[in-house]
Amino acid sequence: MAACVRYIVTNVSDAIDFYTELLGFRLEMHPAPPFAEVSLGDLHLYLTEAQRGPGGGAPMPSGEQQAPGGWNRIHLVVDDLDAQISRLSAAGAHFRNEVIQGVGGKQILVADPSGNLVELFQPNTQEYRAPGSGSTSNAQP
Repeated sequence: MAACVRYIVTNVSDAIDFYTELLGFRLEMHPAPPFAEVSLGDLHLYLTEAQRGPGGGAPMPSGEQQAPGGWNRIHLVVDDLDAQISRLSAAGAHFRNEVIQGVGGKQILVADPSGNLVELFQPNTQEYRAPGSGSTSNAQP
């Protein structure tokens, strides 16, 4: 089953470039300036600009405007975190923290052009159960 996540962004074109050029996502569709869908495996990311009219970025009935950023994030497993960090740094990406070494591996938070977070995680054990792997290991990220 594919997972779909919506990120509110300030500029869809900038977000498309970030996710496709820097993180290896594929552009699925960009039918209108304020919306696009990109994918990586079974993860589909809806990139939506906050809008005044109808749609995924529309204001709430209370009048509250949707905005990018915060601390919720997608989690991507990578084979070589140091290489990813070097490549992203060279492209001018902004990191919210330094590499954190945890029990199951190491990770870092990189922000997309709108400030939405992507957690890059490199497991340090063969027993790590990657999402969707069907493995029965008890290892945790």
